[in-house]
Amino acid sequence: MIQQTLGDALRFFREQRGISLRALAEKTNVSPSFLSQIENGQCSPSISSMEKIANALGVTLGQFFLSANQQTAKVVRASERAHMALDWSRAEIASLGSLPEGSHFRASMITIKPGGLTGKHATPSISDEFSIVFEGTAILKLQDGEQTLGRGDSVTIVAGTNRQWRNESDAITEILVISLGPHVAISS
Repeated sequence: MIQQTLGDALRFFREQRGISLRALAEKTNVSPSFLSQIENGQCSPSISSMEKIANALGVTLGQFFLSANQQTAKVVRASERAHMALDWSRAEIASLGSLPEGSHFRASMITIKPGGLTGKHATPSISDEFSIVFEGTAILKLQDGEQTLGRGDSVTIVAGTNRQWRNESDAITEILVISLGPHVAISS
C-alpha cells in the first residue's frame, strides 16, 4: 500500500535529519497529528501537502517515491509506477521516473477525475516545472488568474509560483509534469 510506504519514507527522511514531528509541523504549517497519520499510513495527503513536506525536508517528491519503492531503475513500467491516490481530491500522482540520489530531476503524471483538483488552495511550486496536458482539459489557477489548457497545451512555472490544477470536464485529465528542483537560492 503506497500510503504505508510513503509514511515509512517520511519517517526515514524526518529521522535522518533529526527533525521531530512537531518541528516539521511548524515548518510545513500542518498539524503533528496529520504528519503522524501519514507516517502510520492512516491518511492520504494532498499533492500540495506532500510538496510542502518534501520542501521542508530538503527532498523531492521523486525521492519520496524512490525511497518508498526501495529501487532505482531507469525504466519504470506503467504497471509498476509508484503512485499516490488522493481520494478526497479525486486526483492521483504517479512517479514516471527520476535520476539517482543527488539529482532533483523528476517526472510525474497527475491524473484528475472529473470534479477533482490537486489541493484545496493554490500552493507554491517548490521547483521549476514544465507541464503539458497529456489528455483532457485542465484549469490551471495561478496567482495572476486562471488558464484553461487542452490536450497538448503546455506551461512553464517558475519555482515559488502559486498554482492549482483542477478538472471541471466530464472526462479524466492527465498532466505530465517535469520538475527540476527544489529551487535553491544561492547566497554570496
